[in-house]
Formats: sequence, C-alpha cells, structure tokens
Amino acid sequence: MINKVSFTLVWLLLVFVLLSGCQTKKESGQLSVYAGMYPDHAIKAMEQFQRETGIQVNFIRMSNGDILDHLQNESEDPVASVWYGGPADIFAQAKKEGLLYPYVSPNASFIPDKYKNENGYWTGIYVGVLSIVANRQWHVDRGLELPQTWKDLLREEYRNWISLPDPRSSGTGYLSLSLFTQLYGEKEGFEFLHELDKNVSEYTYSGNANGRSVAMGDSAISIMFAQDAIKLYKEGFRDINVIFPKDQTAYEVGAVAIIENAPDLEEAKIFVDWALTKQAQEIGKQVGNYQLLTHELANSPDEAIDPSSIPILEYDISQSGSSRKRLINRWEIEIFMNRMALKFPDMERVDEDEANS
Repeated sequence: MINKVSFTLVWLLLVFVLLSGCQTKKESGQLSVYAGMYPDHAIKAMEQFQRETGIQVNFIRMSNGDILDHLQNESEDPVASVWYGGPADIFAQAKKEGLLYPYVSPNASFIPDKYKNENGYWTGIYVGVLSIVANRQWHVDRGLELPQTWKDLLREEYRNWISLPDPRSSGTGYLSLSLFTQLYGEKEGFEFLHELDKNVSEYTYSGNANGRSVAMGDSAISIMFAQDAIKLYKEGFRDINVIFPKDQTAYEVGAVAIIENAPDLEEAKIFVDWALTKQAQEIGKQVGNYQLLTHELANSPDEAIDPSSIPILEYDISQSGSSRKRLINRWEIEIFMNRMALKFPDMERVDEDEANS
C-alpha cells in the first residue's frame, strides 16, 4: 500500500512539474513594440496577437520621429523588438542608419512590391493619402472657395489660420516636407515652404492634433492623411472637407519592421508574420481606421482612398528616407529658426548657405 501511495505521489509530482514547465514555456514568450499608429488600432492589434499566440506584448505609442530617436539612442541595447505603423520614409532612414533587421516574412508574398522593401527591412501594412483638410463653415463664413491646389494655401486670407504638423516629430509633417521638395524641386520647394510659413499659426507635435484644430474651427486648413480626417468626420465633425490637390499629392506606406539587435527576435518574426496576414490588417477598420490595406486578399474599408484614383506624384520613398536628416535640418534652420527670429528680433537669422552646410 505504501509503495502504491508513493508511486501515486511521484506520478502526481511528475505531472505537476511537466505542467509547470509547459506553463512557463507559454508565458516566457514576450515582446516589446513601438507603435506609430492610432492608439485604438494598436491596442486592438496587440490584444488580438496576444490572444492568438500567447506571447505577452508591451507596447508604447509614440510619434514616429520619437520612435526613430529611441532607436538611435538605444542602438546598442534596444528596448523594443518591433516598430509597428508609421510612414516608410522614416523606416528608410532607420534602415540607412543600420537600425533595422532584414526579415522577409513568408506572408510578404501577399504584399505588392511597391509596398515593401525587397530585402525585408520594412513591409507595408496600409496606405494613406496625404490631403488638404479644410473647415467648410470657416470658408462659407468668409465667402471663400475651398483650396484646390497646394499653392492655394498661400492665399493672404489664410494668414495665421493654417495648422501644420512639425516634420521633426511627425511622420505626416515630414512626408509633406519631402513631397514639396520632390514635387517642385528642392529650391522651389523651400521657397514654397517659406511662403506657406507666413500663414501658419502653429506646428503641432503630432499629425493628428492639427486635424482636430480644423475640425473645431480653431484653424481653417491643415495637411494630413485623408483617413485621419475621415475618422474625425465619422466622429461627428461634419465641417471637415478632404481635398486632393489637382497638382498631385503623395501617399504613405505604413510599415512594420524588426529592430536591429532585437531582444526578442523570434517573437518579433512571429509578430511580423502575423501583421502581414489578411485578418491582422483588417483589425483597424473595427476601431474606425480607414487606410487602404496592402494584403492582396484583405478587404479594405469602404471609405479607404485608393491612390490610383487621384493625381499622385511618383514619390521616391528611398530618396525621402535618405534625405530626411538633411531636409529636416534645413527646414529647422531656414523655416523654424527664421520664424522664431521674426517673433524675437534679437535672434540671429540664418541664410541658406549655412542651412545646407
């Protein structure tokens, strides 16, 4: 009897140890993510990924300029393993600086070539078109027509009524800056930005804050992604108007990538595989996000804007990424610092030669 009881106790102990080992293995999977998309989208995605894989996810929502800063500062000892969401232009700069890990997911075969880096440094998960966003009632009250081109934003009536995202911190802001240098050429593009700055009341930290300012009537005009303006319209801001300029615009490719020296590399690969599935891409529309999806079989929201339906510039993402540091430096010196000099006359103004040095 004693032997039988002893055998039973040993067997139960063995089962307990095995189960404990299995439980530990399941909980050992963890992943940290920097998210450059709307918080509601990121939260829903992380919940779904965690539920499907058992991998515990911690994520931080930041502007994409801040994410790049973190990658640069943490390059020797990264905190996060994945960068999820945000314009591929900034991913292209990170790739140039050796901050991204190349990984070609098997699911990348469902993503068209124009929406991914061929070596897997980043892969597109959605597309968003850059647009002019105007408050209709503001224009009605002043008897003004809505703008139809980028150069319409130089109207004297818009003096101090335009709110724009700051290209140093905002992916939307940098895409705008890069667009104008590619559309007009760098010299004329900066001349345009100089004139546009005369009408700007503020440069906002993120690409979303300025849209809400237009929706509330505190600003007349901004530049933002069409899907973000549509989101505001759906929230009840009916004076929002989305305008695609006749003189061409650009679109972002929102991307996902693995960070170089990722602390949780295998989990990061699993996340990228998952993020490129049809089901993962369709999560955004469940929480009111209206990007065009990149997966060939994914069902994009009815409200999504297809770039092929509007005048689109043949925009070079690689060029934009490789020029980002230089263009932002030039913008900061020529536009922002000279703007400050007008407000504070004791500041020394900077000329173009110094900006390009």
